[in-house]
Amino acid sequence: MRSVERRAINVACYSRIGKHRVRQIFEAVAFRGVRLSRKTVFSSAQLPSHLNERDRFSLWQDIHVAEIWSVEYGMSADLPFEAAIEATAVGSLVLGQMSGTIRHATRKASNIADDGNDGYLLLINKADTVLTGAQVGREYGVGKGEAVLVTASEALKMVGADRNVWSNVVVPRAVLVQAFPQIDDRLALKIGAENEALDLLKRYCQLLETGPPLVSADLSMHATDVIVDLIGLVTGAKGEAAELAGLRGLRAARLRAVLANIADNFAHPGISAQGVAKELRLSTRYIHDILQETGISFSERVLELRLQSAHKMLAQRHNDGMRVSEIAMMSGFSDVSYFNRCFRRRFGYTPTSAR
Repeated sequence: MRSVERRAINVACYSRIGKHRVRQIFEAVAFRGVRLSRKTVFSSAQLPSHLNERDRFSLWQDIHVAEIWSVEYGMSADLPFEAAIEATAVGSLVLGQMSGTIRHATRKASNIADDGNDGYLLLINKADTVLTGAQVGREYGVGKGEAVLVTASEALKMVGADRNVWSNVVVPRAVLVQAFPQIDDRLALKIGAENEALDLLKRYCQLLETGPPLVSADLSMHATDVIVDLIGLVTGAKGEAAELAGLRGLRAARLRAVLANIADNFAHPGISAQGVAKELRLSTRYIHDILQETGISFSERVLELRLQSAHKMLAQRHNDGMRVSEIAMMSGFSDVSYFNRCFRRRFGYTPTSAR
């Protein structure tokens, strides 16, 4: 818990820096779609020099929470505190970089509730370190040149070395989901440095960051579309259109029918590959094979749809009178204990905490 004294120091220092200036700087790296005409930089070197290391870090943390998003950071125990953030807006996207002696970051359900940010970040490690983390029940470790897609709408943990440098491509949720409806399937999966699309994305972003600002709205929109398309290629996003694009003719039509059947019946406790196969007059093996080509198995699809349904119902105020067990049952779960385990593994917090 922060002390009253520390809060007083931070408020005074915040005022001394100039709240308007700090907000102008930090909104560049928020998930708010702010449009800037040039690169913006904020460094810990701009903080009052009379503060000790702990107070400088504390002030930086408080400003970060107030002006960007709610994240709990931890600094290196062995190196002086340093942090620098750069940001360049391209349409509704933000190209950013974070460097310094921030060692770990955690975003919990309480942080998500604080700010409501739900955008995506394609995080690219630029240092000779390994950034390890966890989200949606998956663990990742990305070395120099490697990347991972994460979201601000899910609990997140990340740990690095004493000094780290990473870049972010920040995309509003609505923009990326519209392009790739199943983009959440690609969260927390390591993307190798040899990924050709990732290399092209890095070079394209560098061009935008180092070149003159885009004045034309048409050019900004074009650059945004290019970046989003490249993120789809980088992550291997498997929206339904992408899944069908890899198939042809009758097989594509059958996959469409299978996906529709699962979407319509996932809440039925008895749904099975055998049942879907019988209804569509296909073999069970065919159902499993065609879904395997999309990268997501039958059971994984059903579980994800059930969890998303339960999560949505828990968050809706008009369902406050319903018990968690009722919502679990309505979403297709017959075992509440199993539901609780899956929900916590998927979202990083309990069903009760989602209300």
